Amino acid sequence: MYLWAKAIHLMAVVTWFAALFYLPRLFVYHAHARDRDDQQAIGYFVTMERKLYRGIMMPSMIVVLLFGGWMLWLVPAWLSQGWMHAKLLLIALLIAYHHVCLIYLKQLATGRCQRSHVFFRWFNELPVIVLIGAVILAVVKPF
Repeated sequence: MYLWAKAIHLMAVVTWFAALFYLPRLFVYHAHARDRDDQQAIGYFVTMERKLYRGIMMPSMIVVLLFGGWMLWLVPAWLSQGWMHAKLLLIALLIAYHHVCLIYLKQLATGRCQRSHVFFRWFNELPVIVLIGAVILAVVKPF
């Protein structure tokens, strides 16, 4: 059962990260449209952002956590290893990032977000750092 859990977990990780990379990119375009006062484009972005968050990002995060938890239940010895502690910290940071995306999504949808497209370009890079760290920790298990 472990290999099935791992396969499903990895597919969900890929899906979650795709959404985590794409949603902030939509925020960049949304902020540009806001600066141009392009109401039609803003409406499209609000819809795209909402559908991406609710239809892909949230379900994939839940699957990642469920199947990751299942793997930990199957191999509880990992919880005593330093690499797993570091990986779980990165996952906690990623979950926080996920929820910050929801905050920006709601602010942009209601016109209350004042963040610039430049801010969102930098914000978009944060999941890359977590991805690099999580993959290295899971594969190399350095400590």
